[in-house]
Amino acid sequence: MNAQAPQSAPPSPYSSAVGKSNTESHTLSVLVDNEPGVLARVVGMFSGRGFNIESLTVAEVAHETHLSRITIATSGTPEVIEQVRHQLERLVPIHSVTDMTLLDRAIERELAMVKVRGKGENRVEALRLADAFKARVIDATIESFIFEITGAPRKIDDFVDLMRPIGLVEVSRTGIAAISRGPAPI
Repeated sequence: MNAQAPQSAPPSPYSSAVGKSNTESHTLSVLVDNEPGVLARVVGMFSGRGFNIESLTVAEVAHETHLSRITIATSGTPEVIEQVRHQLERLVPIHSVTDMTLLDRAIERELAMVKVRGKGENRVEALRLADAFKARVIDATIESFIFEITGAPRKIDDFVDLMRPIGLVEVSRTGIAAISRGPAPI
């Protein structure tokens, strides 16, 4: 008698055990009607399907036509990202979904405020690093600084990491804003 192991179902692309090595970060730009409940529907789509939102920004971009842009940073396998995009496109108040990560000419920026405590050498080092990263001092006390830094998310990550051993107290980030380069809209 030949006993065969039971056939297992193919893994789901949503499984956390699948595709850890090919997980990618993507920034999606979603043009929507500026009306009550739209953001809740978008966020609900993510949570209902187990997708994570790493960054979220929303602002009206065309007052006369009542359009807003939602910029969402998320990560997953290429299959999961494609599924997220398709699910978003099916929501009624959405006009367009663009994966900014796939555009060769997209620019992403973020603003952060970083509070650092320090005296003596740590204070001098914090100011030196802030200068190197082109961060502005927006508040100062005898024992602390608040820096404002704008740039690519990775630049902000690097700045925050360097401030940790100096005396990082708190970080507040706006989330990613993205736009395509050149004269054409997305």
